[in-house]
Amino acid sequence: MRKLALNDEILLKIDKPARYIGNEVNSVMKDKNEVDIRFAMCFPDVYEIGMSHLGIQILYDMFNRREDVWCERVYSPWVDLDKIMREEHLPLFALESQDAIKDFDFLGITIQYEMCYTNILQVLDLSQIPLFAKEREEEDPIVIGGGPCTYNPEPLADFFDIFYIGEGETVYNELFNAYKENKKNGGSRQTFLEMAAEIDGLYVPAFYDVEYKEDGTILSFTPNNIHAKEKIHKQMVLNISESSYPEKPVVPFIKVTQDRVVLEIMRGCIRGCRFCQAGMIYRPTREKNLEKLKDYAYKMLKNTGHEEISLSSLSSSDYTELEGLVTFLIEEFKGKGINISLPSLRIDAFSLDVMGKVQDIRKSSLTFAPEAGSQRLRDVINKGLTEEIILEGAGQAFEGGWSRVKLYFMLGLPTETEEDMKEIAHLAEKVAKRYYEVPKENRNGKCQIVASTSFFVPKPFTPFQWATMCTSEEYIEKAHVVNNEMKAQLNKKSLKYNWHEADVTVLEGVFARGDRKVGKVLLEAYNLGCLYDSWSEYFQNDLWMQAFEHTGVDIGFYNLRKRELDEIFPWDFIDIGVTKKFLMREWTRSIEEKVTPNCRMGCSGCGAAIYGGGVCIEGKN
Repeated sequence: MRKLALNDEILLKIDKPARYIGNEVNSVMKDKNEVDIRFAMCFPDVYEIGMSHLGIQILYDMFNRREDVWCERVYSPWVDLDKIMREEHLPLFALESQDAIKDFDFLGITIQYEMCYTNILQVLDLSQIPLFAKEREEEDPIVIGGGPCTYNPEPLADFFDIFYIGEGETVYNELFNAYKENKKNGGSRQTFLEMAAEIDGLYVPAFYDVEYKEDGTILSFTPNNIHAKEKIHKQMVLNISESSYPEKPVVPFIKVTQDRVVLEIMRGCIRGCRFCQAGMIYRPTREKNLEKLKDYAYKMLKNTGHEEISLSSLSSSDYTELEGLVTFLIEEFKGKGINISLPSLRIDAFSLDVMGKVQDIRKSSLTFAPEAGSQRLRDVINKGLTEEIILEGAGQAFEGGWSRVKLYFMLGLPTETEEDMKEIAHLAEKVAKRYYEVPKENRNGKCQIVASTSFFVPKPFTPFQWATMCTSEEYIEKAHVVNNEMKAQLNKKSLKYNWHEADVTVLEGVFARGDRKVGKVLLEAYNLGCLYDSWSEYFQNDLWMQAFEHTGVDIGFYNLRKRELDEIFPWDFIDIGVTKKFLMREWTRSIEEKVTPNCRMGCSGCGAAIYGGGVCIEGKN
């Protein structure tokens, strides 16, 4: 019988104890004495968020297929248990075995968004693992980070032993084999890290030195160990149809954010939006085989008991076999109580027809993401969406029975004017007006148009990585411009407007493009009590501002200053295939308000063709 790390008395004191007890359907149990490597897979947020993450499910399944590896899971304890663990000096533990994380060989942390960084320090702290990599001893786990934020790992460089740059299915087996070999030979932690540095895609930050100019920008970034490479090349799976994918994903005991089967249909995106990091770092586009997807859909639903299946990709409408897949799902699971979720669709006649078949139109709303209100600004960001297309899609939706539409925009985009901001309200009004053009007898209830704005954050490896950001006060002023213009519209009763938190956006910008110097701000903020910063009820901007003041780090240096085209960025040592020359060209084209065609319309020479695969070789086999 497995002994729980938390006793009944503690479990009765905390909210949702099922977050911590393990034993879920399809979780993997092994004899720890029969494996060579124990890997704790961590998502640094609460269980409900972490259990919804597809990447962890994929790697958990892949690692556990090896007889010599036991991969277990760990998430950030919620604030109630965090308090108890500190008071009782209880070490953080894995769900499957309930063993302390500090006794594992590896702690792998998925770094999905910048505002989880204090939670990373919480996980290390509660695990009783030294926060700084340089202070870890031979018996401490190797701390390895992966996920989209590792495309600029520098703010976290002091806290991690290794960063994995790219898609996780590629070189982990090589890393595990190196770990076993090092252990067999009686090698040290240092010799293993040197072996890891030899593996493509793995970055050991301790093996690099950064020098700065007097103005604070980077002078040089150089290896200090002969095993370290000058360039780290991102790892990616070319044939995703044959790569590892879980047929038996773990089923949570409690309701989580995405309580459904997730079917990944493709990776990458052909669109080339200039603000979108995912669209650049996951190039080229790679599609999954239709027959494979049919097989996975059947097996995953059977093995989990879930009543919903979601098709996952950056732009599902661009999957060439979408019609065949959706037709199969509708026919195969008709009358079996299975819902089909279709996120990331472009709103066109086919998509609306499909959604009409799989959704309860009376209960559901449609989502458009124009990103900018004016056509000029949509051209700047290369959205490839005209007002005509938006209104045509909305009109078809209203005629098809929908009455609720969500519109997503960004404020603070490069070259934005006050007129561009006001155009957000004008576009929302035009969409509402289109609803009232439908004959009254054909309308389905009350019209509701919800416009939401987030604030723009420039991200590494995008054409906008050179852009400046606004202050939080400037962002709020922009939101008020939109809000006031909304109130002036004729159909204002049908319009609703929401905006994101500006203070969080400013911090996200610092860590998105920060260097190693901002790591001390992160540590100071954590020591002051910052935690769960992506949760508005726990975000404490005043403590973050204290942390910047105490450490002498200037927010404006990271967000407000102009970046020259020849500046060395903290992430320039990473090669994602897409070249800096291409990104510069797109930055220039954005200022010139020029649209670049999507990848299927014509190759723009981004550099990703070096990988092969996807649209880069379509029709060339």
